Amino acid sequence: MPAGLIESYPFSANRYDEMLSSRGEAREHWAPFAERLENFPDEALIRRAEFVRNSIESDGVSYNVYADPKGTKRPWELDMLPLIVGPEEWATLSASISQRARLMNAILADLYGPQTLLSEGLIPPALVFGQHGFKWPARGVQPPGNVWLFSYAADLARAPDGRWWVIADRTQGPSGAGYALQNRIIVSRAFPDAFRELHVNPLASYFRSMQDSLARLAPADGDVPLTVLLTPGPYNETYFEHAFLARYLGFPLVEGQDLTVRDNTVFLKTLRGLRRVHTILRRLDDDFCDPLELRADSALGIPGLLGAIRAGRVLMANALGSGVLESGALFGFLPAICQRLLGEPLAMPSVASWWCGEAPALEYVLEHLDELVIKPAFPSMRMEAVFGHELKGDSRRRMIERILAQPHAYVAQEWVRLSQAPVWNRRLLPRSVGIRVFASATGDDYTVMPGALGRVAPRAGMEVISMQRGGLSKDTWIRADAPVVRTSLLKRRLGVIDLVCGGADIPSRLGENLFWMGRYAERVEASARLIRAALPRASSTDADTVQSLAGLLEAARGLGVLGDIDADDRPENIEAELIAALLDDKQPGSVASNLRALSFSASQVRERLSSDNWHALNRLEQLLSEQVTSTDQALSAIDRVMQSCISLAGFAMDDMTRDEGWRFLILGRRIERLEGLAGLISVPMSAEPEVRERMFEWLLEAVNSIVTYRARYRRVPELLPVLHLIVFDRTNPHSVGFQVDVLQKYLARSSRELGHPYPSLMIDPLARRLENFDLTRFEAEDCELALGTLRTLLAESMSVAQNLSDEVHRRYFTHTLRPMQLRRVA
Repeated sequence: MPAGLIESYPFSANRYDEMLSSRGEAREHWAPFAERLENFPDEALIRRAEFVRNSIESDGVSYNVYADPKGTKRPWELDMLPLIVGPEEWATLSASISQRARLMNAILADLYGPQTLLSEGLIPPALVFGQHGFKWPARGVQPPGNVWLFSYAADLARAPDGRWWVIADRTQGPSGAGYALQNRIIVSRAFPDAFRELHVNPLASYFRSMQDSLARLAPADGDVPLTVLLTPGPYNETYFEHAFLARYLGFPLVEGQDLTVRDNTVFLKTLRGLRRVHTILRRLDDDFCDPLELRADSALGIPGLLGAIRAGRVLMANALGSGVLESGALFGFLPAICQRLLGEPLAMPSVASWWCGEAPALEYVLEHLDELVIKPAFPSMRMEAVFGHELKGDSRRRMIERILAQPHAYVAQEWVRLSQAPVWNRRLLPRSVGIRVFASATGDDYTVMPGALGRVAPRAGMEVISMQRGGLSKDTWIRADAPVVRTSLLKRRLGVIDLVCGGADIPSRLGENLFWMGRYAERVEASARLIRAALPRASSTDADTVQSLAGLLEAARGLGVLGDIDADDRPENIEAELIAALLDDKQPGSVASNLRALSFSASQVRERLSSDNWHALNRLEQLLSEQVTSTDQALSAIDRVMQSCISLAGFAMDDMTRDEGWRFLILGRRIERLEGLAGLISVPMSAEPEVRERMFEWLLEAVNSIVTYRARYRRVPELLPVLHLIVFDRTNPHSVGFQVDVLQKYLARSSRELGHPYPSLMIDPLARRLENFDLTRFEAEDCELALGTLRTLLAESMSVAQNLSDEVHRRYFTHTLRPMQLRRVA
């Protein structure tokens, strides 16, 4: 690195620089780190930047930027250089944020309680009742400990004079604390010596205080309190943070469908049954939390949740309706409100704001438009911030018309020219920067995280900082005056009591997605085998082959793989239909359609799958995106699909821990295979005798038993050995009997370990009938009566598979089964 690294930094004396003073010298709290930068060789900084990028990728840190083609797989953007704040400055900031959090909590208590601020004219009613953020159903609710606002965050920006201003309050479900922690983990490893020697405050104590406060506030009624983290799901832009925080804090990560309300009590649906939830740390917006009393079309919430909150049976952090305070139009009223509620002046002012709903403010805004930034007054409005000095001609006239038409919908704020900080891109470059600071309730006060999420504009000259628009992030180092004690929520050493040997309290949704992952994986494989058996026969002119094809197509229709098509159609039409059944994901029952469902189920259990397992799934999707126009190309694609399917089956048997989640994956596979086998075998068994034996070849191919048959018997397929192999042989993993044996075994074990009744009346009679079936009846010249009995047995097998699937759902996933329907296993 050239000696003039910092000298070459494009410093501007007209803007506050976080690293350099107005004289171009490193600020005191930055000096030790700046000196290190000067002394690092070029290769060392490049290696550190590569380390940060690789860490983001290996940890799977993601953030969904709107309209980004990478979608939910877009990597989180982290600059390797920290933002450094000195201890004296931080002491002032921390006290100011703590006060502001107390103020926001007091305002919420008043707005949903006595509403003295409204009656005394300290807040215009239009700012409360004129927006969607105020939730009338939450009026009069009293949260445990009077803590409405458990978590609070403030977006801060530094003006050219060095003063910090609040530019936004985050009161509904503040995001970013998890990303700040992830940034800390990565950057502290990139610069371990500097992190240690600069006495940077750790973050773990903040999260420990969150854990303790949630446990203390929970309405536990003597129970050990259970806290869950409620997420909208994997398509939310900050889902990575939700999953990361849940793991770090030791809270189950749940979606709305994982919870249910009964008798004004919230329960988590687990494979072991219902478990009471005492606290919900939410990342779900107010509107979507309860479809009964809030937004009726929400599919993300928990019906009856507000009733449980109203009854004091669960703590919601933050309280429903807290989003009402995220309006920038409130900024101008906060100083008087602070004096009224807290009896003290507001320590950290908000950026100067004018709500256009007041006539004097509207007049000022129109006169000073060039000096202001126009923003929506309420968060629910979809509008980007507009800089007045950028408005010219017609655009300026239209903005004024919009403000005059609905003045209450707009707020104007002073244009604060943000401070800048260095980012690394092969050299030091200045970028606009702000920080998001976090606080959480602890007793009567708030604890402020000794760190922050640094937020950086993606390009030079940009004044709007938004992670949703591609901004960068920084780790924020708060220096201490003396060496600090390193702590962590993770134990340095685990003891015997910490060992986990099973899957206790696995959420039902996780078990359900593993169950359906198993079913869809089996369905993809079975459909592909059917199409592979049918394609070569579709173009054949041999009479026997044509007759056997009719049964094969009937089987494909019966299993939902094909629509209305028969062997009398033109061969090219049949081939086209078969290729569509392979590749058309809009066709129900196609391989591509089932693969899409498989991928969705797998995405819901991503953390349970190894990288190799996940890559096999991705390969499957890529295979079916190829262009296929001929039978040969289709057969080649099917072969590759089958290889990936075999990989998935291998990962399931040899790559996953044998806990309850894995067991439901296997149950899904075996139930699907039992139903599919019984349906397939029924087709030849219902055919005319002279046609039946011509179908045995494709039947053995479709059930993946042709090689075993040839190795055993070395002759053309015959009725008795075929039936023995694929119906009764319990050593053949592709027989009906094998599926029944496995289902008995795992259903019994799940019943014992999870405390649910064993469905003996469903599965045991079928097992006995298979075991006691007299195969000698097929040695007779006329065995139609025996075939009738077999068809009844196969129909029963299909019915048992379908009923078992419903039973598993009712018992383990939806928890609606009546206990008297089953008896416990011995």
